Amino acid sequence: MPLNLTPIDARGLTFDVAAAGPEDGPAALLLHGFPQHAGEWDAVVPALHAAGLRTYAPNQRGYSPGARPAAVEDYRLAECVADALAVLDALGVDAAHLVGHDWGAIVAWALAARHPERVRTLTAVSVPHPTAFAHAISTDAEQRERSSYMRLFREPGKAEHVLLADDAAALRGVLAGVGAGRVDTYAAPLREPGALTAALNWYRAMSAEEMAGTGPVTVPTTYVWSDGDVAVGRFAAEACAAHVTGDYRFVALAGVTHWIPDEAPAALAEAILARIAD
Repeated sequence: MPLNLTPIDARGLTFDVAAAGPEDGPAALLLHGFPQHAGEWDAVVPALHAAGLRTYAPNQRGYSPGARPAAVEDYRLAECVADALAVLDALGVDAAHLVGHDWGAIVAWALAARHPERVRTLTAVSVPHPTAFAHAISTDAEQRERSSYMRLFREPGKAEHVLLADDAAALRGVLAGVGAGRVDTYAAPLREPGALTAALNWYRAMSAEEMAGTGPVTVPTTYVWSDGDVAVGRFAAEACAAHVTGDYRFVALAGVTHWIPDEAPAALAEAILARIAD
């Protein structure tokens, strides 16, 4: 995990935030996904810093030990969006360039849709707009199969047992695409008591109504998808455009898996900076 984590108090919780880059630079808020943490941006941020951006990457709800409520309902999408806003408030940031991967992308989409005044640009990575994703799961058989792992993740106790058994072999398998040298970086924190349950609670609190009810995004937006993503197919990816009314760009990376920030950090940084430059 990043060594320069700063505790930020927000909403009665304490979030560990990796802050770096020019202190007077435009702010970029980077939201990680499952089963990772703020360290997933480590290879992306040097290019952002070189371009003059100040980056803030929080360990989100459940991933920061000081922000780990017990109830499943505490991990609803609305709570996670409120966390991101509260972190920006605590940092004194009125509006930020927003980047999110996986579950972080879902939070970023919802934040941009509901609070466009707080978002200068949006770069969503891997996971499309929640309404497009929910529609794809309900209507596209291929996407439904790709998302079938969520049924296990929503089963309390069973999912933890499966993922942590045999020295966390299944969890390590999920993370295989990040590269052999990075797997332990993400897996080790989730083996701490209560950590994996908190991370899985994002899935258990997930509501089809909340996902499908996310409105259109009006801010300038880039969606970065990869054709080697086993979790998100092209049907869902291409459906994303219908839910953005602001300037929109779809970037498809060939031969890259779901783990874009780890596997293709230069291409991702290029997409983020191109969106900001525009």
